Amino acid sequence: MAGLPARADVADTVAMVKPGVVGVGTYEPAGRPRANLLGTGFAVLDGRYVVSCAHIFAKALDTEKNAVHAVFIGRDRQMAVRSARLVATDSARDLALLKIDGAPLPALKLGDSGRAREGWQLYFTGYPIGSVLGLNASTHRAGLAAIVPIFTPVQAASQLNARALKRAHDAYDVFELDAIAYPGNSGSPVWHPDTGEVLGVLNSVYVKGAKETALSSPSGISYAIPASYVHALLKRAVPELP
Repeated sequence: MAGLPARADVADTVAMVKPGVVGVGTYEPAGRPRANLLGTGFAVLDGRYVVSCAHIFAKALDTEKNAVHAVFIGRDRQMAVRSARLVATDSARDLALLKIDGAPLPALKLGDSGRAREGWQLYFTGYPIGSVLGLNASTHRAGLAAIVPIFTPVQAASQLNARALKRAHDAYDVFELDAIAYPGNSGSPVWHPDTGEVLGVLNSVYVKGAKETALSSPSGISYAIPASYVHALLKRAVPELP
């Protein structure tokens, strides 16, 4: 990658990236549990905005329990809760943008995903099975195995449905990663080891068979939405951006 500094120690880059990675979910003051860690996000821009995946916030909030969208920071049981407002989504690419209350977080820098090359070794940081393991961020290495269209052709016309047709019409390239990701990793930043620049947002695990096999038999293939679509979402949602 032209213009990059000499190769950094990945451990140093992990230490730089982790403070900007947060848990996302909901908080219900009267709920049991009150905090529901549903996925991962990361701070961008001035540190008051958080990027994650839209599907995490698809379920309506329980207003009777005063539930709010929330960002969780800290580690393990030393967790602080920040209420958050969903300011924009890109449902076609499963991206969401939150704005948090309170002091800014350490923001991660978005890179140019158009320069990514197949064969690169990247990393992602997030909260795999966060509802069980808690707020303990893990970092995994992920080879960029392929840059492929999100639409996969069906084998027979009988398999065509409205969702498949829409995907065919709105096909766009995503990063295929040779790494295992779990529920809770959705929204994790995928970053370059030399710079820590975010090149993608981990979106889903490719699962063969029923969803229940995602934990017992993960396929080892994951996908990430290129950062170029995050740039577009930010420009649309934050008018003051140049």
